[in-house]
This record gives sequence, structure tokens and C-alpha cells, in this order.
Amino acid sequence: MKAKDIRTSFVKFFEKRGHTFVPSSPVIPFDDPTLLFTNAGMNQFKDVFLGTGTRPYKRAVNYQKCIRVSGKHNDLEEVGKDTYHHTFFEMLGNWSFGDYYKKEAIEWAWELLTKEWQLPKDKLYATVFKDDDEAEELWKKVTDIAHDRILRFDEKSNFWEMGDTGPCGPCSEIHIDLGEGTCNKNHKCGVIVDGCSRFIELWNLVFIQFNRNEKGELEPLPAKHVDTGMGLERIVAVLQGKNSNYDTDLFQPLIEEISKLTGKEYIGDKNQVAMRVIADHIRMLTFAITDGAVPSNEGRGYVLRRILRRASRYARNLDMHEPFIYKLVDKVVEIMGEAYPEIEPRKEFVKNVIKTEEENFNQTLDRGIEIFENEISKLEKKGIKIFPGEIAFKLYDTYGFPIDLTNLMAQERGFEVDLKTFEELMEEQRERSREATKKIFAEGRASIAEKVEVLLRKGDVTKTEFNPDLKEYELEVNDESNRAILLSSDDEHIDQIVFSKKTIFYPESGGQVGDTGKLIYPGGEIEIIDTQRVDDLIIHFIPKIKKDSKLAREIESYVKSGGKFIAKIDVDRRKSIMKNHSATHLLHSALRKVLGTHVQQAGSLVAPDRLRFDFTHPRKLGREEIEMVEHLVNTVIFEDIELVKEYKPLKQALEEGALAFFGDKYGDIVRTVKIGDFSYELCGGTHLDRTIETGYFKIIYEGSIASGVRRVEAITGKALEKYLKEKEMEIERLSEKIDLILEEKQNLEKELSKLKLKLASDEIEKAVNSANAVKIDNFKVVAIKVSANDVDELKQFGDILRNKIGSGVGLLASVTENKINFVCVVTDDLVKEKKLDAVKIVREVTKITGGGGGGRPNMATAGGKDVAKLDEAMRNLVNVVKKLIQQ
Repeated sequence: MKAKDIRTSFVKFFEKRGHTFVPSSPVIPFDDPTLLFTNAGMNQFKDVFLGTGTRPYKRAVNYQKCIRVSGKHNDLEEVGKDTYHHTFFEMLGNWSFGDYYKKEAIEWAWELLTKEWQLPKDKLYATVFKDDDEAEELWKKVTDIAHDRILRFDEKSNFWEMGDTGPCGPCSEIHIDLGEGTCNKNHKCGVIVDGCSRFIELWNLVFIQFNRNEKGELEPLPAKHVDTGMGLERIVAVLQGKNSNYDTDLFQPLIEEISKLTGKEYIGDKNQVAMRVIADHIRMLTFAITDGAVPSNEGRGYVLRRILRRASRYARNLDMHEPFIYKLVDKVVEIMGEAYPEIEPRKEFVKNVIKTEEENFNQTLDRGIEIFENEISKLEKKGIKIFPGEIAFKLYDTYGFPIDLTNLMAQERGFEVDLKTFEELMEEQRERSREATKKIFAEGRASIAEKVEVLLRKGDVTKTEFNPDLKEYELEVNDESNRAILLSSDDEHIDQIVFSKKTIFYPESGGQVGDTGKLIYPGGEIEIIDTQRVDDLIIHFIPKIKKDSKLAREIESYVKSGGKFIAKIDVDRRKSIMKNHSATHLLHSALRKVLGTHVQQAGSLVAPDRLRFDFTHPRKLGREEIEMVEHLVNTVIFEDIELVKEYKPLKQALEEGALAFFGDKYGDIVRTVKIGDFSYELCGGTHLDRTIETGYFKIIYEGSIASGVRRVEAITGKALEKYLKEKEMEIERLSEKIDLILEEKQNLEKELSKLKLKLASDEIEKAVNSANAVKIDNFKVVAIKVSANDVDELKQFGDILRNKIGSGVGLLASVTENKINFVCVVTDDLVKEKKLDAVKIVREVTKITGGGGGGRPNMATAGGKDVAKLDEAMRNLVNVVKKLIQQ
């Protein structure tokens, strides 16, 4: 059976037993901030097990793409060294949500393995949790497994838990004995022996029947579930009779391609490990990038960068010093595209991302390896086997070497890295970063954080509320329902005001800048220059007022007396910000439609004068792509679509397709902004009511801010009007300059023409009087090559020649763009007395150059194509003239 047949067989087996096929979810779980990557088939059903969600079916089956490279499910160091660990793998699974339980799960698993796939029963083992009598009895009752092959293990091996609290339960694993000689470890082989490659786990049947409460106690669940998972790569190897996953049709085409590209054979530990690592890692990278992740310096992006650099490092073991890993993407698509069709449309994007990363890393890899090798050589001479943590940190900090890459290189040379020192240096760097952040924090407006904390503790104020959907632009404050409280960032000034209940000023958040405006009172007004959120309070910043000043005393007295303020927003500024914020949503959606769904927001700024949007994309946008994005945005703007803002449960919004981004924090209830069928995002900012209010949208900048991250800046509304006026003025200035330049050009051309005529006249006169001029019957015959821009200029030269020659026949020729132009002149006396005709002469002369001509008897023109025969044609002039005279 081929791998694709095994997938199909698994699904059909459970579909016949009432299971609904559910397609694989992406490997990037943007709706689950607790996970970097989807690492199990159950991830997309997590809400069902937690009791927070339901499905329209009770039984499910699927094959799920998974990535395990971090946390407790981290097999990275084993990948390539053994034959069955992977960073990317597929999990076959079947589920019961409060429907069937242990009996059916065990019975069907045994039936599929031994009857459908005909695995030898005497090679299979079943493990159960040490206290799970029910599972053991069912194995004996509903299957014909040998009873001595049912083994009990403790919590470590046979009890599954989602986390410290929550749904959990015992599990039953099925293992296979691959036979003697399949494990080369120095231990006694057996089921669940660490590192043993003879006894391999095939399938894990998890019986979710408990909830672990916060006290650590197990409570029975009202509904019991089944969650199973079987690694496709392992079962394919078993069914295809291979001792290594890498020998199956899931990997062999990839390994053959690596061998072809590198010129190396898949033999010997060094080559085999390197090829296995690269084959594994390119699968992981292809799927992760397809589903929206890109290499970067943090989060899952850093994991991708580590994996790619690890693959690049192993490529050096195959003597590959130029980027080539990206070329393997086509082979991954060829192998996996039928099961996961989403990777085919994205393959060029994936290749571009990987190639860019390979190129960037290769620039520093050689230098880093040189430093590593120099240090290793010194240590070897001294007999030291500990690689310094300081050098490991330098490699990380300066050359981008992940510590596990340095560790790998050190292990290959029999060294151990001083990880303790490395971690100490890393912590020092983190502390420096924290201190720098604190300094910025302290020097900026957030320096009031401690004072806010005191206010919150005292209960003077609990929370300032802001409603982005209110249309109010004025608010009366400083009464019992909404008091004004003065704050200061130092001991000498008043520079902040907070309202105890609510405000109409938007605090900077989600890329949208804070509102500005005024606080008006009978004695005058106070400018609000910015609005920020600190904890649950919204702070209004005002220009610094000295505490001992008359104005400060006046304001403090007015506040304490309960005097009212009118808080008034700068309405024009707010409306400009709203235009840019709504346009940002349209821009984001348009980019995803034009460039692909790999585009994810990586940062933004929504200001009154412009919007800035950072997003994941591996290459520069072409002019055509920018125009397509602008066109899409402006089309939606002119369609005058209503922006629908609603509050709803986070889960509902995500199920409806609202965009949410990894790393953002969302509450249970979220605000969504929907623009027809074009855009749907989670957003707490201020927006227009209809798209037409935006006016018009124009991109004014596109560039790179980091590897795989692009930046677009755009304008709308009044900023666009100002931009267009500036462009008009610039065009006028350029137009005036162009007129001056054109006038100057015309004058220069006239001067040049005069100069060329003078030079041509001198050249012609010299030729006419030279020994090369042939005399026939007392008149001259001369052929001259000159430089002329076109036929008209050549004819001017012809007039000069006719005047200079006195009595005679002249031929001028010039070559322009591999084409010959001829002008033949005959003086009037020869036309009259000798009956010589310039038209006849030039036609005869130019025959061999592939030309023809016409004109008057005293001046004719012709063209020619064969430049190589020009000299021959000109030498033929004398013969032609003699021939015509004789006639």
C-alpha cells in the first residue's frame, strides 16, 4: 500500500462506522494562543473536550498535519539520527464525542490493524493504565490478542492530560515488535523503553473520562470521549515493510531529489543523517509557511528560522554552500499535494521565503563556522572538551546561530557546550533589554504607572471606559458620576488628567493613535495632547503646568470645587483617523486577495495624516500588484458599503471567519468590524459608518523592514488632497523646467547642426581635393562615408558636396542602426551635357547592398541592408559612371 492508499483506507474504515470526515486544520493555530503549532489531531476539537463547544456530529475521523518542535513534544534532537522522529508528521485519528467509548475504540483499532491491514497479531502489544481494569478486560474480550501481550504502565506512559487542569483520562497504546536487529542501542529492548527502535508505538487510544480540578483531584465527566492518534509515517513504514520511515514513499522521492541536487549518495551515517534532516525539515517548512508562518526573530517565526538554519547547516555536510533547499518544495508538493491541496497554490511563495532565508543565512554561516572551528582547534590542543558559553553566545548574538545549532556542531566534534554560562549571558542580555525598556517607559508617558497603581488600590478610580461606537464628541465631566483627577509625572508639574468612569477620548491601541482635543472651563481651556491607556485607566495628557503657578492653583481649586469641564475631541483629526483605520482593514484584505493568505499583519500605525501597515511577504511588491491593491480598496470605498460593528463571543467570531492574530489578547466577548464580504476582523478602534466616507485611497510607499516583512504607507481624505496639490505644484515646477530644458535643447541642436555642417563641409572639401577623387573626362567622381543622423541630414551634406565638387558625381553613405543611407549628387552641367542621372547611378551602385532609390537627376537617395558590402558598392561608383557615359 502506498501512503495515500493508507490514508484513504483509514478514513473509509471509520466512515463505514458512522464517522464524519473532518479536513485537517492549519498547522498555525491562530485561534489558540496557547499553541505555537498544531501538534495533535485533537487540537481542533479542544473546545469539545473542554465543554465550551459542540459539533453537529458525534463521531469524527481525519488525517491532521502536525508540527512538534517545542515544549514537551520536542523531538528535534532525534530527527535524522533515528528513523522515526519528525518535526512534521501526519496523525490519523478517530473521535467519539460522548458517543461510543472503550469497547468500540479497542475493537475497531484491532480490526483495522489485523484484519484490514493484516498486521501479524503475534507482533502486537497493548498497554493500559495500571488502574484501568476495564480496558484490560476489553482487550481480552473483544480482541484475540495474546493475554501476555497486554501490559500495564503508570501515569507517565498511559495517562493523558491536556494540562494541569481540565479533561484527562487513561490511554491504551498499541505497539509493534519490528524484530531483532532493528535496534542498535545498548539496552534490553522492550515496550516503552526509552530510545528503543525495535518496539514502536503505532496508535494511542485516549479515553477522556475525568476532569482534574484545581486541587488536583479527578472528577468523573458527565460525558466520556475517545481521542485516538496514529502516526502515518510509522504505520506506512510498517505496512511497506521498511525499518525506517525515511525508506517509505513519503520520503524516498525527497531523498532521491536531495541526492540528485547534491551529487551525494544516500549511504554512510554522515550523508544519511544530513539527508534525513533536510527531508524532514523541508516538509515542516513547506506546511508552516503555506499556513501563514514566516521566519522571524520571535515566536513561531524564530522556530522556523531555527529549523531552516539547522537544515542549512546539515547541507554543509553534503558540501552544499549555495541555497538549494528551496528547490525541494516542488517535490514536497508532488508527494503531499493530493492530500493537502492548499500547498500547491502557495509553492512559489514558499520557495521564495526559503530561498531568501538561505541566502541571508549563508552570508553569515561561513564566518560563524570559521569562528567555531578556530575555537575548537584551540580547545583540542589544550585537551578541553567544553565549548565556552561566551563563544556560543557570540555566535548567537552576532551570527544568528541558534544555541541548538552550536550544540549540534559541538556534539559532532565530541564537545559539550557550557550552557550554564550561555544562559547567564542570555539573561544579562534580557535584563539589559528590560532596563532599556524601563528607561524608555520611565522617560515616556507611561511613567505614571506606579501612581495609577496607587489610585487603583485606594479605590479613587477603578476603570475608565471608552465606547468606540459612540458618536459623541463632547462630554461633561467632574461630578459624582465622572470625576476628574489630576496627575503628575514628577514633583513639579501637573501633566495628566484621568476621568473616574468614562471618556470619549480614544486611548492609543491596536496601532491607532490617541485622541487630542480640549478641556474647556469658565476660566479658559486646557489642551489635551495625547490619550493613553495604563492598566484599566485612560490617561489624558496635557502640556506641563508648574505646580506652584497661578494656573495650576486655579485648575486644582476648580477641580476640587466640583467645577464642570467640557471635554471636546478634535473632531476633524478623529475623522481623519477613522478614515485611515477603516482603510487599513480594506488594505489588509486587499493584500491577502492579491498576494495570498500568507499575508498577516505584523504591525500598524493609524494616524490622522497617514496609515502604515506591516505584513508578512517575502518580496517587493510590483507596480502592477500595488495598482491591483489600490483598485480593490477604492472599488469597495465607492461601493458605499456599511461597516457593521458588533460584540459577540470570541469563539463565534472566529468560527465566522473573523481575522485574529497570534499573540493578540482577546477577551471572551470581542468587537468585530465587518465590511460586506470583503473584510472581517476583530477590532476595538474607531471606524467610519460607510466606506464612501473614506473618499479615496492611495499607496505612497512600499518597502522592507525585515526579512519576510514588508511595509506599506497610504493616505486618504484631506491628507490625500494635500498630497495631490503638492504633486500638482511639483508637476508645474517640473513642467516649467522641462520647457526650459526643451528650449535649451533646441538651441543646442541648432548649434550642433551648424557645427556638424561645418565639420561635414571640411571633410567633404578634403575628400574632393584628395588623391582619392577620380577624374573622368575632366570631371571628378568621389565616394565619401560620413556620419549623419538621417536621410535629410545626409541630403544637406549632398548639397555641400555638389557645391564643393565643381563639376562631377559624388556619392555619400552613412550607416545608422545597421541600415545604409545613400545620397548621390550630379552637378547640373553633367546632367545637361553628359545626360548623367543621379537616380540611375544610385540604383546601380546600391544593387549589391540590397537597396533601391529615387529622386531627381541631380540628387537621388537610396537605402541598403547589407552593411558588409558598403565599401564594395562605393568602389563601384567609378565603373557605374563610366558605363553610363558610354551608353
